[in-house]
Amino acid sequence: MIPLAFHGGTALRFLYSHGRFSEDLDFALDASNEAYNFRTYLQSVANELSPEGYKISLKINDQKTVNTAYIRFPGLLYELGLSQVKSEVLAIKIEVDTKAPKGAVLTTTVIRRFVLLQLQHHDKASLFAGKLHAVLMRPYLKGRDIFELFWYLSDPAWPAPNLEFLNNALIKTNWRGGILDEKNWKDKLRLRLRNLNWNNVQQDVQSFIEPGFDPKMLSLPTLEALLK
Repeated sequence: MIPLAFHGGTALRFLYSHGRFSEDLDFALDASNEAYNFRTYLQSVANELSPEGYKISLKINDQKTVNTAYIRFPGLLYELGLSQVKSEVLAIKIEVDTKAPKGAVLTTTVIRRFVLLQLQHHDKASLFAGKLHAVLMRPYLKGRDIFELFWYLSDPAWPAPNLEFLNNALIKTNWRGGILDEKNWKDKLRLRLRNLNWNNVQQDVQSFIEPGFDPKMLSLPTLEALLK
């Protein structure tokens, strides 16, 4: 199996239909497996799609810790009637963290959407921890982060965050708030939420969520109630 774990917003959409559009495909490299070649994987994707009639170009940057690529489909939006400009390009961004924090738990799920997929991904507790890390450490917090935090907290069946993975991620990004445990992680999160501009949160998320969800639900009183 390819030594990559699917995570992030698109993973939540594929695995759990969480209702938010995500722009990227995010993966973490499993440190226990060294059989990794970013360019080879991307070329395999292109080789699979080309016989189906897709015109594809690849733009790759694998010189940094987070490997990045754009799979580009020139003219596809025009052919589908989604754009009046022939030169407009549909691009799918892929990111792979090649030095991901340790402690994430991997699992595999079979998905029957469009095609049959067997996805290796972070388990529920590790996905939750990854989002908490983003909420606590992202310099310019996105409304999308708060939407997903709301989504996690509003599901009583969702497990508690993987604190080993969360703490390793925090340490890696120079967190100075001490080690988080079962007793204090909610308090640290509350402090972060109380410093947000909630109007900006609601405005940022509007173009990424499905009709029917009221962005005004993303508010400090709502999140604090869920944390209880």
